[in-house]
Amino acid sequence: MEKQQKKKKPFYKKWWVWLLAIIIIAAVNSDDEDTESADVEENQPAVTASAEDKPEKAEAETEKVEPEVKEKPVEDNVPKEFKTALNKAETYAKTMNMSKKAISEQLTSEYGEKYSAEAAEYAMNNLEFDWKANALKKAETYSETMHMSKQGILEQLVSENGEKFTAEEAQYAIDNLQADFNKNALEKAKTYQDTMSMSPEAVRDQLTSTYGEKFTQAEADYAIANLDK
Repeated sequence: MEKQQKKKKPFYKKWWVWLLAIIIIAAVNSDDEDTESADVEENQPAVTASAEDKPEKAEAETEKVEPEVKEKPVEDNVPKEFKTALNKAETYAKTMNMSKKAISEQLTSEYGEKYSAEAAEYAMNNLEFDWKANALKKAETYSETMHMSKQGILEQLVSENGEKFTAEEAQYAIDNLQADFNKNALEKAKTYQDTMSMSPEAVRDQLTSTYGEKFTQAEADYAIANLDK
């Protein structure tokens, strides 16, 4: 019997093959870990200067803002008398529709408010008002309650013994006054006839007189023609 030839082991069963495999696997795993570590470092967000400064910014934002100290208005230095004079002037302008000059005189009058000249001057210098509107309101009052003529109202508005408005203010009032002067003349004629028992012709003369009512001739004629109606 021939001597059996010694059977060789497959190479993968040899111990050195497995040792080599283990070494190769260990080397591959080490490379993978290094690669993952590098990827993590690359993906890590960079810390910018603004992020580092953020705590300081937040601290600055939380600092207490000191309230602004406002200076006291100059008005606080005005004497009490001056302030009350201004209040009184406003009352005359708003409730009685007086002119600027009439209010000023009323403030200092011995028969009026008796303020000092300085207090009255302060009041008028600080009183802001529409004097033309006041003149118009006065004109409406004269027309509606006293049935005055256009010329009579105009003269009363500018008179030194009347309302003391300026010529410009009075003219504005007359130009914007919505009144029926024929009707006013008739109401005046009735008053003269009823209270003074005047004749129609005497009433007519009184209505047109420059010393009387100052209606136009046409307005007086209308009044007389409708006096008994």
